[in-house]
Amino acid sequence: MAAVDVQSVRKIYKRDSQEIVVLDGLSLEVPEGEFVALMGPSGSGKTTLLNLIAGIDRPTSGKVIVSGTDLTTLSEGPLAKWRSRNIGFIFQFYNLIPVLTAVENVELPLLLTKLPRKQRRERAMTALKIVGLADRSHHYPRQLSGGQEQRVAIARAVVADPAVLVADEPTGDLDAKSAEEILNLLQTLNSDFKKTIVMVTHDPRAACRAHIERHLDKGVLMTTVERHDVAAPVGAR
Repeated sequence: MAAVDVQSVRKIYKRDSQEIVVLDGLSLEVPEGEFVALMGPSGSGKTTLLNLIAGIDRPTSGKVIVSGTDLTTLSEGPLAKWRSRNIGFIFQFYNLIPVLTAVENVELPLLLTKLPRKQRRERAMTALKIVGLADRSHHYPRQLSGGQEQRVAIARAVVADPAVLVADEPTGDLDAKSAEEILNLLQTLNSDFKKTIVMVTHDPRAACRAHIERHLDKGVLMTTVERHDVAAPVGAR
């Protein structure tokens, strides 16, 4: 089954009397367990497509089916609940809360669940172990490097065990070494934990880590590059 099935989607924004077509009849299928990179110039519709897949935005027309649920049929309340259970978000600028420790930041999505406090904390610690930061669990964001902050953000994204991870320029604010570590981590989440990942990136080196590279231009999917011989993450061989 496809983890993501975008069918003939159009997205039009209105500015005064002008209509701006951001996505123009776009269709995209992402099989379960795939790692897909979306590339294209600024304004090509990459982030809009990611937001539709994540249930943050709605299409003007067409269908967006993720993990078997047609998001276009859900009202705001059920959509928010669905999003919290099925989607993990990784942003360029981490979006950590500065007054919370690493483990408290990771635990945030679980506050929407009925898990008791002890279990929430245990799951948050497990997620921090996965990203290699268990020893920094009680550090605040200001006490972490940019790469460590992004790893905390990734732990927060996976703590509720979502079906799909959406990543918007996850290495865009990092130096080369930290970016490499984050890309290794994303590959591990894909290969070892079978997470379906859809990543928007401008960086060809980041896109090369994905199995499938899709290029957008003016709201239309143009080209596809498939590479199923992607090397294992450094240190995972």
